[in-house]
Amino acid sequence: MPQQMIWFFVSIAFSLIAWGIVTARYVWPELRVRGRAEALRPLLILHSFRFIGLAALVPGVVSPDLPPGFAHAEAYGDMIATILALLSLLLLSSGAGTTVAWIFNLWGTADLFNAFYQAGHAGLLAGQMGATFFLPTLIVPLLLITHGLVFRILLQDQPERAMQGMAPAIR
Repeated sequence: MPQQMIWFFVSIAFSLIAWGIVTARYVWPELRVRGRAEALRPLLILHSFRFIGLAALVPGVVSPDLPPGFAHAEAYGDMIATILALLSLLLLSSGAGTTVAWIFNLWGTADLFNAFYQAGHAGLLAGQMGATFFLPTLIVPLLLITHGLVFRILLQDQPERAMQGMAPAIR
């Protein structure tokens, strides 16, 4: 394994650890006491920025030898995830909101794992990512963790009205 790939994976590991600590200490304690829609909202807003994956298609931002199959799968998968996150936000207060949030979360999670698979399959080297190196090393670990939170929130058996009726001091 080339040394640049070792540093690449070490960066991802440290990012997962750091984002895990931030999530456990600051994010989850705030979200766990909210109703489903209010807990999902900030996570969906975060994922609405996944359009940044389109940078993989911009010459000069990535190396000219970035495998096109990887670049296209990554960019368009992120664009679909962005659209689904925004659609979920739009529909969150309706009955369809939870369904679209499930679709978003399943797609978004699969898209991130597919990007790792495509990178390995294409023999991607970290240096080929150019300026987008920060996406898989800083942003993707956060996205994976927040997808886990979305699954946890969607799977929680909590009546919306009961959580909304709680006193503000308890929330």
